[in-house]
Parts: sequence; C-alpha cells; structure tokens
Amino acid sequence: MWHDKKMVRKSKVAVTQVCSKGDVGVNLDTCRRLVAEAAQAGAEVVGLPENFAFIGADDVLLELGESFEDPGPILQACSQMAHTNEVHLIVGGFPERSAVPTHVYNTCFHCLPDGNIAERYRKIHLFDVNLADGTCFSESSRTAAGSDLVTTQLPFGTLGLSICYDLRFPLLYQGLVDAGAIALAIPAAFTLTTGRAHWHTLLRARAIECQSYVIAPAQYGKHNFGNRHSFGHALIYDPWGELAAECTAEEPSFAVAEIDPELINRVRSQLPSLEHRRRLQ
Repeated sequence: MWHDKKMVRKSKVAVTQVCSKGDVGVNLDTCRRLVAEAAQAGAEVVGLPENFAFIGADDVLLELGESFEDPGPILQACSQMAHTNEVHLIVGGFPERSAVPTHVYNTCFHCLPDGNIAERYRKIHLFDVNLADGTCFSESSRTAAGSDLVTTQLPFGTLGLSICYDLRFPLLYQGLVDAGAIALAIPAAFTLTTGRAHWHTLLRARAIECQSYVIAPAQYGKHNFGNRHSFGHALIYDPWGELAAECTAEEPSFAVAEIDPELINRVRSQLPSLEHRRRLQ
C-alpha cells in the first residue's frame, strides 16, 4: 500500500464532470482529456465520477466487467491516465467482474501515479428506487453489493472511498472518519430529480458532520439511455461546509481546490463534535 506519513501536506485536487453514454472509447477519451488538463492546472489528485466509462444497457455492462487480476481496456486506460499525468486517480465506479456471472461490483479505486492500484472499494448501498418522475432504477438486479469500508492514502492524508447512493447513509462516513479519513470521495451519477433536491444539501451535511473535505466528481446531462439524466455539479466542500470548487456548466469540465490538512485540525479542535459523539441504545 502507498503510504508515507511524512508526505501529509497541502495538495490540489480536481473533480471532473462528464456525460457518459454507450461508447466506451469516446467516454475514455473525454476522461483522458480532462485528467490531462487537470494535471496541467496543478492537480496532484483527480477524481472521475461513477459510470465514467459507460452508461447503457445492463447486458452490455456485464460484458464490460473487468478484474484487477486481468485488466481490460477500462482499467488499462485508467492506469495509463494516472501514469502519463503523474497523478493519483480516484476512479468513480466501474463494473468489476464478480464470481456471479449475472452481477458485477460497482467499484471505486485509487490508481497511483505509477499506474498501480492502491485500494478498491465496492459500493455497499445499491440504488433501487421508483421516482415520481417515472425514473426507475434497480441497481441490485445486475450489481453485487460490497461490505467493507475502505480508506486510502494520498499526499494530503487519508481519503475514505464511497460511491453515489452511499451519500444518503451517514454512518458509513462516520466509520470512514473513525478509520482516519480527513476527506471523503463521493463520485456520483445523481439523477436530475434527486440532484436538484438533495445533492448540495447532503454533500454539505457530510462535510460538516464529518469535519472533512468532500470530493464529489459527477455525471451531468442526458445519457441517451432511456430517460436517464444526471444533475452534474461536481464539487468540493471544505470541512466547515464552505464550497471550495464546483463545475456549474453543462459540459465536460473540472474544478480544482486545495486540500489543507491543517484546516481539518483547526476545525476539529475548535469544534470537537467528533469527540463528543455518544453511542445511543
């Protein structure tokens, strides 16, 4: 595992915003461009959103499943992006092959600047909903749920990994903070309906209650797949709940903010709410 306590310092982080569709090659080309541009802007860490490589039919998603032991085009492209641009790449959610042929994992992973994989997280909370606007999701029909909390080490310190719908379950993030996280990665493909209502509110709440940075790459726009339409607004909140960076345009883009471990220390020492938690029966 990549880890060096001496390297805990300020560092620039970029969140990307894309509108993935059914062509993996086109989607990956967009990601390559944004990662390169973010690196040129000084980012040491770059985040890609959930489903960055593909949004489309379930049967195709299953065919695209890859394993870390036998990387395919998606994993190879991510490794190349990290290595070529010498960045830590936090890769949203992609289809990781599981032991069950009818299901994949929705997996977020940390790719090191040398192209190797440091850690991987399998999405725990799966999005099975029927919204009032007619939008229906049954993620569990083709996705297996993970079970483990995962953190990884970055230049600014410990990052907790999660994906999209996990955002609605605050105990997961409390667990990540207990594991040492000072920042929380929440790559997402929030729907337009739920995003308008809850995206900013929930992300800011996680930042404030966990006294941590929130790093949230996002999907935006219409995906040419049914009525699927994502909200966008990739963003970064600081541990006081202040908006540090945001993508506001409906276009492939990125936003950069500095992660400062000392700000975490100041916030947590001045308002020690994490220390004041009590277990309730």
